[in-house]
Amino acid sequence: MPFIPHTEEDVRQMLEAIGAQSIEELFDEIPATLRIRGLDGVPEAMREQEIGRLMTARAHADGRPLSFLGGGAYEHHIPAAVWAIATRGEFYSAYTPYQAEASQGTLQAIYEFQTMMASLTGMQVSNASLYDGASALAEAALMAVRAHRRSKSQRILVPANVHPHYRQTAVTTAGQQGLKFESLPYDPRGGHLAAEGLVPYAGQDVTALVIQHPNVFGVLEDVDALTDRAHAQGALVIAVVNPTSLALLKPPGEWGTEGADIVVGEGQPLGVPLSSGGPYFGFMTTRTEYARQMPGRIVGRTVDLAGHAGFTLTLQAREQHIRRGKATSNICTNQGLMMTAATIYLSMMGPQGLARVARTSHARTRDLVAALARLPGVRPAFDRPFFHEAVLRLEQPVGPLLEQLAAGDILGGLDLGAWYPELGSSLLVCATETKSDTDLERYAGAFSTALSAVRAA
Repeated sequence: MPFIPHTEEDVRQMLEAIGAQSIEELFDEIPATLRIRGLDGVPEAMREQEIGRLMTARAHADGRPLSFLGGGAYEHHIPAAVWAIATRGEFYSAYTPYQAEASQGTLQAIYEFQTMMASLTGMQVSNASLYDGASALAEAALMAVRAHRRSKSQRILVPANVHPHYRQTAVTTAGQQGLKFESLPYDPRGGHLAAEGLVPYAGQDVTALVIQHPNVFGVLEDVDALTDRAHAQGALVIAVVNPTSLALLKPPGEWGTEGADIVVGEGQPLGVPLSSGGPYFGFMTTRTEYARQMPGRIVGRTVDLAGHAGFTLTLQAREQHIRRGKATSNICTNQGLMMTAATIYLSMMGPQGLARVARTSHARTRDLVAALARLPGVRPAFDRPFFHEAVLRLEQPVGPLLEQLAAGDILGGLDLGAWYPELGSSLLVCATETKSDTDLERYAGAFSTALSAVRAA
């Protein structure tokens, strides 16, 4: 809370009510040897006005750079009403809604989120969010093993163009539970996974294929051919998607002849601001027949005897949350506040608003890539369509170039060298609807200057 609400008189009355002489007396059972009388290095208390000025100065020291970073976290405009509503006490401090009779507002918000995510992904069932997109992929792999009873191999095929953080998290989380993650190479010209890459697995027992669309390079995959090929070979399909892109692209539930089986992704683009690495939230949707294998919370809607709508946690026993041995997952943290913000964001944007965001983001990135590709020594790394980020191949090292841009208060993109050394000097750039023509011109000009400086060094 932004202030301490208790006056000295309030404190005195509360102490009298419990029969204590002082606040200090409440801690008298702690041995003196375990208590300290001061905190070295902690400054004296400040007045509200003073601390406000201090925090403003600290924020200014961080700066407000013009950012063209992507790689899994995206800057979008968030209407002011989103967090004005999400931080109301009813949402901000709500506890897990085990008691439906006391949690109808929270439960309805979750139900609306599930409905919108199921519609956006073209699936039948959604859960109430997970910890983040990377752990959602790990959960999807474990879920695929439970759902695909005919498969005994526990083999998950993961293309190398799936985000490295997602791949690493999946291996860390599920690799110790018997799952085997096998990497598939991407096409060096297009940056995509060719359907022919699945041919060597024909006739083999494969549990699931992961398809990220758009992938880590921003490239669009041939999802129809990949989905049909995976299903023909007896494997489930796990889709990893950017929710904003689904306002324009075919939903995973319509991929190929039968659609994907499990859909996951990172919900941060839906109303959650960028803030030093988090918070994020993952989402997951699936087919009706796999609903009982889905980790996390699921809220259902019904009517009471009077015909009034009611909401409650459903399809899962309480053991899901308190008995590890009987739970579908023990790490399926629900990011309830982030999910609430996403629900408000999606409600405010609507299908048309979200489509405008996606369409503008795509157009901005196309303009950015075109402007940079006109510079000497810069060219697109891949020849496939992309969404709102793309890879550029440079003749100079990327690191010094980004340092030059940062000196001009521009975050120029993501150096892919550590993740994909085979790409050489490669830079992932991203633009969203937050970037104006002036922003693109400023970046292109600074990029050209930085290139010249790096060449001359």
